[in-house]
Amino acid sequence: MPKGSPAQIAGLGISYFRVMLGALWRLEAKLKGAKFLGTATFQGRPIVSVAGDSRMVFGENFVANSSLRSNPLACFQPCVFRTLAPGAELIFEENVGLSGAVVCAGKSVQIGRGTIVGSGAMILDNDFHALDSESGWRNEYAENARAITIGEFVFIGARAIVLKGVTIGDRAVVGAGAVVTRDVPAGQIAAGNPAKIFAKEAANL
Repeated sequence: MPKGSPAQIAGLGISYFRVMLGALWRLEAKLKGAKFLGTATFQGRPIVSVAGDSRMVFGENFVANSSLRSNPLACFQPCVFRTLAPGAELIFEENVGLSGAVVCAGKSVQIGRGTIVGSGAMILDNDFHALDSESGWRNEYAENARAITIGEFVFIGARAIVLKGVTIGDRAVVGAGAVVTRDVPAGQIAAGNPAKIFAKEAANL
């Protein structure tokens, strides 16, 4: 068997090191209150926070890419997974994969099996702030929250934003950079800002 180049050997060593660190990041998430239902791969350290009396569940074969080189587009930030208030839930079913994505739940975000989320996308079920007539803007994660449900085998493109109250049906596609403010039916495409709904046939897919 031919010997690899120094660069190949170094790359292999870095890959092994990332795998070892991934186990550490999973342990960190568990210690913060996250639950794992099976194997999970963390490439790079995600930002994880679990509010008291909330739930964060990672399904079997979950993948989170957070390191710069873990995605062909590169990850300009780590994945961010947060439950923000008591009673909130963030549920990832099996075979979900995300790269440098932000998913925050003040009430409920559920992502179905086989769904993948592109580099830099955000899924946010609340406005993060509320306006007080006397004191101005204050942090608020639950009062204005509306649940997000994402179906099975959905594709959410890079830098897309899915906002509160949205339901995305099975096998739908959200285009890169789209801002989704309304439901996307199963098998349809959402693209643009604000996103419009297209049939896959019309988009030549």
